[in-house]
Amino acid sequence: MTSSNDIRATYLDFFARNGHQVVESSPLVPRNDPTLMFANSGMVQFKNVFTGQERRPYNRATTAQKCVRAGGKHNDLDNVGYTARHHTFFEMLGNFSFGDYFKEQAIAYAWDLVTKDFSLPAEKLLVTVFSEDDDAAAYWKKIAGLPDSRIIRIPTSDNFWRMGDTGPCGPCSEIFYDHGPSIPGGPPGSPDEDGDRFIEIWNLVFMQYEEGPPGVRAPLPRPSIDTGMGLERFAAILQGVHDNYDTDTLRALILASAEATGQDPDGPFKVSHRVVADHLRASAFLIADGVLPSNEGRGYVLRRIMRRAMRHAHLMGTKEPLLYRLVPALVRQMGVAYPELGRAEALIVETLRLEETRFRSLLERGLGLLAEETGRLGGGQTLPGEVAFRLYDTYGFPLDLTQDALRAEGRAVDVEGFNAAMAEQRRRARAAWAGSGEAATETVWFDLKEKLGATEFLGYSTETAEAEITGLVVAGQVTDRASVGQEVAVILNQTPFYAESGGQVGDTGTITAGDSLCIAVRDTQKKLGGLFVHLGFVEQGEATVGMAVQAEVDHGRRTAIRAHHSATHLLHEALRRRLGEHVTQKGSLNAPDRLRFDVSHPAPMSAEDLAWVENEVNARVRENAEVTTRLMTPEAAVEAGAMALFGEKYGDEVRVVGMGQDPAATAKHGIYSLELCGGTHVRRTGDIGLFKIVSEGAVAAGVRRVEAVTGDSALRRIEEGDRRMQEVAAALRVSPAEVPGRVAALVEERRRLERELGELRRKLATGGGAAEVEQVAGLRLAARDLGETPARDLKGLAETILKGGTADVVALVSSAEGKASIVVGVAPEAKGKADAVALVRAASAAVGGKGGGGRPDMAQAGGPDGARTAEALDAVRAALAG
Repeated sequence: MTSSNDIRATYLDFFARNGHQVVESSPLVPRNDPTLMFANSGMVQFKNVFTGQERRPYNRATTAQKCVRAGGKHNDLDNVGYTARHHTFFEMLGNFSFGDYFKEQAIAYAWDLVTKDFSLPAEKLLVTVFSEDDDAAAYWKKIAGLPDSRIIRIPTSDNFWRMGDTGPCGPCSEIFYDHGPSIPGGPPGSPDEDGDRFIEIWNLVFMQYEEGPPGVRAPLPRPSIDTGMGLERFAAILQGVHDNYDTDTLRALILASAEATGQDPDGPFKVSHRVVADHLRASAFLIADGVLPSNEGRGYVLRRIMRRAMRHAHLMGTKEPLLYRLVPALVRQMGVAYPELGRAEALIVETLRLEETRFRSLLERGLGLLAEETGRLGGGQTLPGEVAFRLYDTYGFPLDLTQDALRAEGRAVDVEGFNAAMAEQRRRARAAWAGSGEAATETVWFDLKEKLGATEFLGYSTETAEAEITGLVVAGQVTDRASVGQEVAVILNQTPFYAESGGQVGDTGTITAGDSLCIAVRDTQKKLGGLFVHLGFVEQGEATVGMAVQAEVDHGRRTAIRAHHSATHLLHEALRRRLGEHVTQKGSLNAPDRLRFDVSHPAPMSAEDLAWVENEVNARVRENAEVTTRLMTPEAAVEAGAMALFGEKYGDEVRVVGMGQDPAATAKHGIYSLELCGGTHVRRTGDIGLFKIVSEGAVAAGVRRVEAVTGDSALRRIEEGDRRMQEVAAALRVSPAEVPGRVAALVEERRRLERELGELRRKLATGGGAAEVEQVAGLRLAARDLGETPARDLKGLAETILKGGTADVVALVSSAEGKASIVVGVAPEAKGKADAVALVRAASAAVGGKGGGGRPDMAQAGGPDGARTAEALDAVRAALAG
């Protein structure tokens, strides 16, 4: 039997031999088409090549592209498991020509591959062409020798492909396989074409026109080829089966499901096994490509797929989560062709186990409610919409899951009633929000969130992506356009820009559309939990709602932010290990040039503490361990030893970031740092580069702040320190190594000189004896201007003079640093005759001061005018004289 892996390899090898570049499958989340939820065909990754917006180093390519159809117009979810050929996940084999070969060569390749390399009998094949495409019909006759009866002309749009309302387009040609008269159905174009006898296996698109305004269609200067062959359908033919679920890959997964559940793979739960097999593939590949279950966007579609499979696992009587146990079987089947499955296996297993554990706790209660409600209905009677909404709102049952559960009973759901209940809930939410005291200006964001839903964040895996402008706000008002020179807030349907939260600053970058638009994004903020608002300035062109744009994050800035944020995690753990587990985060800032980290700690950190922490973090950086991310519930994460970060609001699931290795940390499964965090991080700790603590100090009672830098910022800090050290060494005329000793000697020399100067000043102030005392109002006054003597020394000098017994009143002034300082002292014998406070206030007024204070026997004051010290002493004399 020819395996699916053999078919894929044979296809790619054939086109590689014929000059085609084998290109890896693109991720399921398109980076270059904002209109698509998931990649649904092989040409998605080449869209910009076909339109001329992008050039590749090759003009022929071949791929095996993973595809998902479970949302939007390509939604096969309801039929999966019940039909032979509907899937949420499938593989599309394709070959592409970008202005190189065209119809004749494409048809020759297809015919040779199918009839020679895959050995399908020519008599079993027929083809379709667009009714007006005489060239294709002639080539099929010439190359394949097919008679006119097996070249069917289709006059409808089924055989004319368009990329959109405008843009590249062209006729198609399809290859069909005839399963024989024993299978019901007629050839394509006949009234019985929906039967299963004739199965399409390959579609060739001849991209030869440019669709313009209505009625305008011009030939493309470089006609191209886009083909697609469904691997599952083709495998069914080569393996001699009529049902895709009987092919080797899907059958292996069905048998794994049967073994795990103990249920016959072809018995009463045949549909459930098929659903599990298909949905396991879709879920695993989506998780491997960065999609995680959520209540919005792609994550919501993933959750629907997962929960539909989980309900079927429950139907088969499983008591424990099932899907995660089947992941190894999937990796065995497809891991060689798609190595991302093996790389993400741990994340896939953890995500599936977590989701099914949580959903099972709701499932039985929800199904109980459903059975209770349907028990009240007559046979075939429609389930009320409000009941379906309650299942969705309370138990997480998407509408299609309820519809699927009732399918076996032949019972429908009142969809209009469901939508009405949903609208009523939104109305109540809006009323509650309006009464919560939010600023009126924020109403605009509520309206946009209600209309547009949450923004899809792609920034964990990419820094650039195509998107669609879904909303614009200028001067606080919603608008359809923003022009050059205007400040604008831009809403995109999906974005790689991180919006400020959890201490990490928002991204900057550009939003562009060729030469017709350039918006410089200066910040990204998050509104109402899930609406990403890009704040920027229109530098070129005009932005309009509905415009397709390229969103690109400032790579250098994001890289630096990631390094600082990741270093914060390592710093947190290092501080706890050095200072104790009482250390918890109280706030943080992760910016491109620094990090700021506030923690609970009652005392200053010693130099030894800071040195230990810095060395510890750098040791973890040098370890260059992989940074891992898992999805968990907050409770399970904390139970596993993860720390929740200050100020972060957590939903039903959280991202748990692990860094470093520590075999002794058994509670954290050997991980050094394990924290709940929604920010962006480095891939390996070595990407941080270097960690340097800049400062440590108090910011509040019991809260200390550590500031640090990483990477280039740390290197610049060290280089600046080295430069300054060289300057100091040069000034001291010593080598850098001798600077500490030389500075210590200078400090000691200064202290000695200050002591000597103080002694000289004391002698100057006190050594004049009675000859320097004047008589004022019968009291002996020692009034002296001590020049640059520091203000702190005046009081001691006044006390020394009074103790000498030569004066009744002492008035000392100085003019250090240009400001006047005054001290007045009164001997005990002069109490009642002079008041030091009154005298010092008179002196203060003379130098521009305001008041003064102290005791009646000793007071001090000051003033801004150090040039008027003589006037200050005269004021003391006048006040003393009365």
